[in-house]
Amino acid sequence: MLLASAQVFAVCSPASPSPLWRGRDKPGALLTRKDKGIGVKKKAAKKSAKAKTTRKATPGKARKSKKVLAIPKGYRTITAHLVCRNAAGAMAFYTKALGAKTRMSMPTPDGKVAHAEMQIGDSLLMVADENPQMGATAPETIGGSAVHMFLYVKDIDAAFARAVAAGATADMPPMNMFWGDRYAKLTDPFGHKWSMATHVEDMSPKEMARRGAEAFAKGSPAVD
Repeated sequence: MLLASAQVFAVCSPASPSPLWRGRDKPGALLTRKDKGIGVKKKAAKKSAKAKTTRKATPGKARKSKKVLAIPKGYRTITAHLVCRNAAGAMAFYTKALGAKTRMSMPTPDGKVAHAEMQIGDSLLMVADENPQMGATAPETIGGSAVHMFLYVKDIDAAFARAVAAGATADMPPMNMFWGDRYAKLTDPFGHKWSMATHVEDMSPKEMARRGAEAFAKGSPAVD
């Protein structure tokens, strides 16, 4: 017998063979479509409430973070770090002489430069005031520098003249060298030595070796 009016979804328990039994508080109770819908809604509501409770219980849980770069964006594998007696003055000089732009500067409590970063072309230059207690000494303190900064520029003659006009000491004017660079050297007012060049000629390793041998033979790397 089909009980369309009851819209049966479950059969009765063996203890209650009649399909019209409605003892919902007993096992095997007959469920109508309406009863079934209420149960589904309650189950969904309970699941939603549990999810909300879980989210509220862990508000500090961070979202999946991006991978941290071992070498931060904008930095190269190697970066020059110059120690100066007057880092602020050096930064002003590098801006005027080399066109450097300050990216950031961190002062010490007494107003010196603990750490600064400057951009020259596509490269970074770090600058700081000397701190002998931390092993950071300026060229004047140790009687000179064994390090030369090398800078490629688009126009070596103009760049050299600009640096000298800003206060650098000319150690060697621009000259064409056997390896294909027009090259010059100078010392900045803070004791750091700079070499700068514009590449003017490409050549094969064989040709460079030939020119190098000639340069050593005559005792000068410059070419006519």
